[in-house]
Amino acid sequence: MPDHPLPAPDDALNHPTSKADLFRSFTWLALQGFGGVLAVVQRELVEKKRWMTREQFVEDWAVAQIMPGPNVVNLSMMIGGRYFGLPGALAALAGMLAAPMVVVLLLAVLYGSVADSVVAQNALRGMGAVAAGLITATGIKLIAALDRNAMGMAVCIGLATLTFIAIALLRWPLLWVLLGIGGGACLWAYRVLSDVDADRQKAGEA
Repeated sequence: MPDHPLPAPDDALNHPTSKADLFRSFTWLALQGFGGVLAVVQRELVEKKRWMTREQFVEDWAVAQIMPGPNVVNLSMMIGGRYFGLPGALAALAGMLAAPMVVVLLLAVLYGSVADSVVAQNALRGMGAVAAGLITATGIKLIAALDRNAMGMAVCIGLATLTFIAIALLRWPLLWVLLGIGGGACLWAYRVLSDVDADRQKAGEA
């Protein structure tokens, strides 16, 4: 069984109690997020704090992913702004950047003295493999959230496969992938949601 229960219905979700809570929470999240940040964000926000459901996380993460800048920073500002407006967004941003900036500067100074060491280089390669594993595991865990996606599980997996092929195998520029596959997905989702709304209106008239 998981260490932390997955969120129940939306009305059972928690929320940040103050801007200080946002700052502390995102500071702690950022200090854990070296490498496998996606795994840490999903565990902290969905499973531990229960600020959102898996479905909400997938949707918000998708928006944060295509916005300019680091995706986790974008997500933190979206959450902060949702609850406390611009001050909340700035509090979340400060939490994401303040302490990690100090840590990174210290590590940069220390790494500069051992950058040419074979041990240090091998350690970084090992951490890269672990980070890739964390991200992959989190992606697999979140697949179940696609069951409630309006487009359906099969279409979502198909789009994810096309995206992987375009980026990893064909080496397409990210902009073309977003405009092509992303644009097509948006149009298809719009069509599906329009059909759903039309069906609801017919059912209401009947």
